[in-house]
Amino acid sequence: MASANGVVFEDFFPAMVEKLGSEGFMQELYNGFRLLMDEGKGLITFESLKRNSASLGLQDMSDEELMCMLREGDLDGDGALNEMEFCTLMFRLSPGLMKSSKNLLLEAIVGEF
Repeated sequence: MASANGVVFEDFFPAMVEKLGSEGFMQELYNGFRLLMDEGKGLITFESLKRNSASLGLQDMSDEELMCMLREGDLDGDGALNEMEFCTLMFRLSPGLMKSSKNLLLEAIVGEF
């Protein structure tokens, strides 16, 4: 799928979970967080996201698009992402993970009856 700025998103998260297992996948998410975070603050800030986004192939994103990403994941309103907010955002952005999570929830609900 292509966005307005030409960035193509392909959801590899379900395949990563299958290959790495849940613990290995969570470690990779943590590595992604560390790659983008401001080391002094321990958070992903606008400045750290802008500075490090090229390493993810996102160098063509505008400041507004980067701010939109931060706002979408910023659950506590502090203008930055902590590790939990980052992981939550990554799960929300993965249609495959959301679908498998929904299926697991439905199976658990049906299993109770």
